[in-house]
Amino acid sequence: MAFNLQKVLKALLLSSNQPLSIKDIQTVFSRFHDQAALPLLPAEGATEEPGPEAAGEPAEAQATDAAAAVPAASEATEVVAEAAEVATPADDELYADVPSLVTATQIREAMQAIAEDFRARDDALLLIEGPTGFRLVTHPRFGRWIRILRDEPPPVKLTQSAIETLAIVAYRQPVTRTEIETVRGVSAEAGINKLLERELIYIVGRADLPGRPLQYGTTDKFLEFVGVKSLVELPSSDVLSPRQIDEWLKSAINPKPVTDAEMGLPLEEGEGASPNFEPVSVEQESPAADATTSFTPASEPEGTAEATPSSA
Repeated sequence: MAFNLQKVLKALLLSSNQPLSIKDIQTVFSRFHDQAALPLLPAEGATEEPGPEAAGEPAEAQATDAAAAVPAASEATEVVAEAAEVATPADDELYADVPSLVTATQIREAMQAIAEDFRARDDALLLIEGPTGFRLVTHPRFGRWIRILRDEPPPVKLTQSAIETLAIVAYRQPVTRTEIETVRGVSAEAGINKLLERELIYIVGRADLPGRPLQYGTTDKFLEFVGVKSLVELPSSDVLSPRQIDEWLKSAINPKPVTDAEMGLPLEEGEGASPNFEPVSVEQESPAADATTSFTPASEPEGTAEATPSSA
């Protein structure tokens, strides 16, 4: 097939400053076929030449004027032809045998081939697919040159506090500031303001809670920041999952008293066996034994009776 899909997609990507989705590309091909089916219209400014009778001049005079205009017309034609050679591609294969239907699979395969070609050539451009479509971007290693051209300062990295706040918003959203602070245990106001300024999060709405607190969620810029197309592609986390966070919030809002078993103390009778110690039995003495004290005199030393003189 003479039609080269990759070349056309490259031209479309370079000509647009916005991401191109698969739907946008398919719309371009639909417009191409719609325009090809339309009848040809006369060129702009072209008018029918009036006949001799309409002009009211003799035929010989009009022939003389036409002969005089031939050199000027031929010269103008050459100029237009030269301009057409520059503006029109030499090969017509870009507009010949264009398929009436380009599937999403064909577009993705062509985009993947373009991206691999850029990486193989170690080009300054990269083709990425974001949440809103495909687009060409400069390689990160050329970022310093771009900042010099635009006279921009170096980007400021996010602090650890802001990254933790962003992670909670990404996995929990929509989430309120109170919930973020409950999970992190510290104030999150500075981190939220910084993320709002960077347009990584936005205000989703208000929670149906007392005071109607604001709720926050992540933006499409956040997806580009972490390099994923949707939130589904975020790595799974047992620590930041909604279920785990719900358990943390419940335990923080409604703390339960610490039991003897959690402290490692022996359990009372009827509460089950102690998890850390063997069962302890305490023997109690009878009350009578406690009240009566028996006294046993010390035994006399041997030979005492013999040393006592007889009364007789």
